[in-house]
Amino acid sequence: MTDASTQITTSPLTIGGQTLSSRLVVGTGKYADYETMQAAIEASGADCVTVAVRRERLMDSEGRSLLEFIDTDRITILPNTAGCFTAEDAVRVSRLGRELLEQIDNPGKNWVKLEVLGDKRTLLPDPVGTLEACRELVADGFQVLCYASDDPRLAVALRDAGAASVMPAGSPIGSGRGINNPHAISLLLELLKDPAAGGAPDYPVIVDAGVGTPSDVTLAMELGADGVLLNTGIAHAEDPVRMGHAMKLALEAGYHGYRSGRIGVRRYASASSPFDGVISYIPGE
Repeated sequence: MTDASTQITTSPLTIGGQTLSSRLVVGTGKYADYETMQAAIEASGADCVTVAVRRERLMDSEGRSLLEFIDTDRITILPNTAGCFTAEDAVRVSRLGRELLEQIDNPGKNWVKLEVLGDKRTLLPDPVGTLEACRELVADGFQVLCYASDDPRLAVALRDAGAASVMPAGSPIGSGRGINNPHAISLLLELLKDPAAGGAPDYPVIVDAGVGTPSDVTLAMELGADGVLLNTGIAHAEDPVRMGHAMKLALEAGYHGYRSGRIGVRRYASASSPFDGVISYIPGE
């Protein structure tokens, strides 16, 4: 039980030997401009952001670099392989991302958010290609954070292949549908984190994709996830900066809610005060 005088905070998250102060990871794409992106990242409290190496080109129409609007001394850049549909392409883009970040000596230079997509319509991950690319990148010295489906057995295979983190999709990328299958996420977490099932409690699992609202973030954390990664839910909100702040608060609520130990679910009501011993009024007395 937490003492009333204890300051209640969200603990840091360690992945692949590196520690993040925030458990919320946000993207850098889809914003109206770099200034809005910069302000939204600040409001979210995130100290790790994803950059799509293949699509961003790191420059806008005015010739300004994305990196000019990110404090690379404070923020870890997580290159991702968005837009790759084969393991070979994903490995190539991962190495390109490492070369770019080595030039600025960012802590994320050996990290990659691996995405090997199956098709352009659903943007769902290709499990075979993802597993193949994961093995090759791990052998090449990368800390691989794997975007995957919510299939618990695939998650175990990716972990066993050396993935530093498995990142199951809540729902399709950019859909805003939230957590489509909480039961699958729950099973996945059990297999990866419960020692009785062969897991490890400190293995990091981050829910990625499909988050649309703060309540989606809270649900992911209440299920026991270690963090949440999102982009569109903030970038396409009417007020991205305020939404970034809302997502930060939602993550903290879900984090503390999960660790508080929720009450059991009952079929019938349970009175807040006992019926025994109450003062009763008897007419005529």
